[in-house]
Amino acid sequence: MEKKKINPYMPVWFALVMIAGMFLGIWLYTHSSGLSVFKIQGSGKLEQVLQYVQKNYVDTIGKARLEEKTISSLLESLDPHSTYITPAEFHDATDPLLGSFEGIGVQFRIENDTVTVILPIANGPSEKLGIKAGDRIVKIEGKNVAGIKIATNDVMRKLKGPKGTRVNVSIFRRGVKGLIDYTITRDVIPTYSMDIAYLPEHGIGYIKLNNFSATTHDEVHAALEQLKKDGMTKLILDLRSNGGGYLTAAVDLADEFLPKGRLIVYTKGANHSREEYFSDGQGIFQQGTLLVMIDEFSASASEIVTGAIQDNDRGIILGRRSFGKGLVQEQLNMKDGSAVRLTVARYYTPSGRCIQKPYKEGLDKYNNDYYHRYLNGELEHPDSIKFPDSLKFKTLAGKVVYGGGGIMPDIFIPIEKDSTLKFYNLAVNKGLIFQWAFDYTDKYRSQLSRFKNVDDFEAKFQVTDAMYADFLAYALKKGLKHEGRNLPESDHRAKVLTKAYIGRNILDNEGFYPVLNTIDPAFNKAIEVIKRQPGK
Repeated sequence: MEKKKINPYMPVWFALVMIAGMFLGIWLYTHSSGLSVFKIQGSGKLEQVLQYVQKNYVDTIGKARLEEKTISSLLESLDPHSTYITPAEFHDATDPLLGSFEGIGVQFRIENDTVTVILPIANGPSEKLGIKAGDRIVKIEGKNVAGIKIATNDVMRKLKGPKGTRVNVSIFRRGVKGLIDYTITRDVIPTYSMDIAYLPEHGIGYIKLNNFSATTHDEVHAALEQLKKDGMTKLILDLRSNGGGYLTAAVDLADEFLPKGRLIVYTKGANHSREEYFSDGQGIFQQGTLLVMIDEFSASASEIVTGAIQDNDRGIILGRRSFGKGLVQEQLNMKDGSAVRLTVARYYTPSGRCIQKPYKEGLDKYNNDYYHRYLNGELEHPDSIKFPDSLKFKTLAGKVVYGGGGIMPDIFIPIEKDSTLKFYNLAVNKGLIFQWAFDYTDKYRSQLSRFKNVDDFEAKFQVTDAMYADFLAYALKKGLKHEGRNLPESDHRAKVLTKAYIGRNILDNEGFYPVLNTIDPAFNKAIEVIKRQPGK
């Protein structure tokens, strides 16, 4: 029998048919299951994914929005403080650090769904035109802004604008018939990082800062000069609830208190070599007694100053462990007005402590750290914090301090847990004292205007029993009942805080803090401690 000849190319053809069948099967599966294969032009994986989503997503999504969501998610996954700032958010995020903004120059608040002027900023464009505290802005550029549930940010966007531009507003003023129309030329409006500087007692100065901006050092330097002229030999620097700001502002402030050549802070990161910052010896308060107040909301630049003071044994730290933000951000500005703030290094105190607290367990736990501190008892008892020996450091003089996140104070001040203060605390938390004081100020503004300075106000204005009874009736209408028992401390604090709010409404912070501090336990402890320190 003659053997059949075998085609030598048969195995090749068979393999090709098998491969074609496999691809056909994959094609049929993917198309029948709703999954499609998309060819993308682009060199990087991220670029390919962006193109794929933009061209194939089930709903329409613009390229700009897709880029913003991608950048935000990317940065959020890195650490808690790397962030993306949209063009709309840019000025809100950066203006507080610049020490100025461009606008009409008023402090305002939304009261009863109406834009209410709290205070015109001194020498600002609104004050120069005659706009007064208590005025209601009801129209901006002819459009009604009252009774429409307008948001504060929307008001700010309408009133802010480049220097030299104009905005038309219509104002309602008590006792004046009809609306008053103003055309306001916007100007540069200064913002201040220093809330107050004054002498609460002879020889003792007090400075409170709310952030660290481009103007912080100039503000504090001028305040130190004036306080020294007024006889200050001891200083309380209040950094409680100060969330930080510019590194340079923190270095410059610490420099006011340290002798020449002292290390203030250093930074380093994987792509950034160690950079050190030293005092130059030009500070004007290198010798006097210094006490720094901090709490769990003191962060970043506040912690740099506090760490420098503590590690150089320059002063006493009083309060509770600070927040623990020790990450250095650099800002990359985009052409469209947006910006990226990227963490590039960490802050370290002179002794080598890293200020940053851990964040590897996720943003939720990081952002809710305050509640974890409350639950574990740290805010009431300092011994609730357990530091391993690996986090032990020493100051210049050999005092033991601890790292692990934040700055632990030398003198601990617990949060108050006093059941007799329940009414006062609820009234504060519900904003009832704040609101009643505003309404009272608004009603009696002409009579209150006779107080031209804080000394006159402190000495002559009192919250009478009749006023307090009126407040209690107001609180009851709002659902808060006074227990009726003898609660002298709760009632005393409520009266003092009412006076403080009224003082701020007519005299700004100068009428607020000197009154408020009299019922602040931490402040009173600071006064007690600093009095015991050597010095005049």
